[in-house]
Amino acid sequence: MPAPHLGARSGSWAIEADGLVKTFGDNRAVDGVDLRVATGTVYGVLGPNGAGKTTTISMLATLLRPDAGSARVFGHDVTQEPNAVRQLIGVTGQYASVDEGLSATENLIIFARLLGLSRADARRKATELLDEFGLAEAAARPLKNFSGGMRRRLDLAASLISQPPLLFLDEPTTGLDPRTRAQMWDTIRRLVATGSTVLLTTQYLDEADQLADRIAVIDHGRVIAEGTADDLKASVGSTSLHLRVDDRDRIEEARSIVSFALDTAAVVSPEAGRITAPLPDADRVADMLIGLRAAGIHVTELSVQQPTLDEVFLTITGRPAADDTASDDVTPEARLSPEGANA
Repeated sequence: MPAPHLGARSGSWAIEADGLVKTFGDNRAVDGVDLRVATGTVYGVLGPNGAGKTTTISMLATLLRPDAGSARVFGHDVTQEPNAVRQLIGVTGQYASVDEGLSATENLIIFARLLGLSRADARRKATELLDEFGLAEAAARPLKNFSGGMRRRLDLAASLISQPPLLFLDEPTTGLDPRTRAQMWDTIRRLVATGSTVLLTTQYLDEADQLADRIAVIDHGRVIAEGTADDLKASVGSTSLHLRVDDRDRIEEARSIVSFALDTAAVVSPEAGRITAPLPDADRVADMLIGLRAAGIHVTELSVQQPTLDEVFLTITGRPAADDTASDDVTPEARLSPEGANA
């Protein structure tokens, strides 16, 4: 287990943020975000594109200066003590930060040397990480021959060369196949088990459900819900109703009937073509079915289930986590990169 970093002050909070604000022109990307991340935990941040997730991480990682509010990492103020903060964090962003002119091994050795490892230790660490991320057979291959998923795995490996007390992972499994995603989940669990704290942003709700001890839902630059996965699920009811109709063109009409009959907010999941709604009173289901039949809308599938984070997100924000209608919330030069924060 790595020794505790000398710059990490003892205490229960790895991150304390109060009223963080960041604007880009007329766009208030982050609008008063408060966060408390306990040491030695995985903290998940959910939100659609443009919600302010990446901008929030950029401020916590000292890549952007807040316009208002304050934040501390292990007690160090991100604006007053940025160098101390950078020594305590690792950052992996949404876009690979590797040199395509070098092999995988060469990339990792360079990152390790920049972090102060000896030549022998750098090569040893590179070999270990390439094996852990399933890249050993491609270690000497030029990166121009790597697939997108392989490049992503190499970028993730680079961020783990020096295990930091706090690791920011901004949508770390985007573009990875299910097997590699599962491997990354195991890596995150290992990091926390050996002393690190992880702040994870993701649009994969199952990822947050599997990994996060606590979750914050961010939308329009604000934290609109926070708690454990079970807390968030309980907030939308103990059970939820799921149904499909035969005519996709009438799904909005069906949603309105469901909302009225159940006296709750039903939402449509565009990807699944499914209507979901909290179910506070099961006796109302008969009224709903009568209303749909009277409208000539045929139900092809109906089930009642325990709520998932998908239902929580749809209910709270009114749109899916992977909603691509909003633009990215930071400028290209401010995107997260390992070298940008001494990762």
